[in-house]
Amino acid sequence: MKIKFDKSNGLIPVVIQDHITLQVLMLGYMNEEALEKTKKEGVVTFFSRSKNRLWTKGEESGNFLTVKDISLDCDQDTILIKVIPRNVVCHTGSFSCFGNKDPKGFLYELEEKISQRIDSRSEESYTYSLYQRGINKVAQKVGEEAVELVIEAKDNNAELFKNEAADLIYHFLILLKAKGFTLEEIEDVLQNRNR
Repeated sequence: MKIKFDKSNGLIPVVIQDHITLQVLMLGYMNEEALEKTKKEGVVTFFSRSKNRLWTKGEESGNFLTVKDISLDCDQDTILIKVIPRNVVCHTGSFSCFGNKDPKGFLYELEEKISQRIDSRSEESYTYSLYQRGINKVAQKVGEEAVELVIEAKDNNAELFKNEAADLIYHFLILLKAKGFTLEEIEDVLQNRNR
């Protein structure tokens, strides 16, 4: 990893991203010493421009950022660090310096695609044809997929297990649409339980 620290007076921008949700959490700056300390300790350390010194995120609050992955952009002058945040990241108390927790990943893309197929009433779409058969059929399909997942859980075929898990999630998203709920609403319930 050859980083061009010389392009901007020895400091380069560092984007911090939640390694699971991919939500951008904050932006900081590093010099070579901060990067080396981050790599060595596995906890994000920046160079604070206001304090004019190295600053480990969480050194006062305890809200450390544990490093999962470090990558460099194509111009070799910006770093992306994927982390596990210990708690809220922003000094204001928000989960992210860009607002509250708002994880969006592939499941949200899939949810949107399912919604589009249903809303467009595409006759060729399996998703729409299942949805059109009504809530009882959709719920029954979720039940079938859940049973199939339980059966595969008892065996040792990882591929079959993962495929059944994917089928269950897919049909669960159709059921959410049929009931008029969103994945975000279910996520809110889980987050509230976690508090």
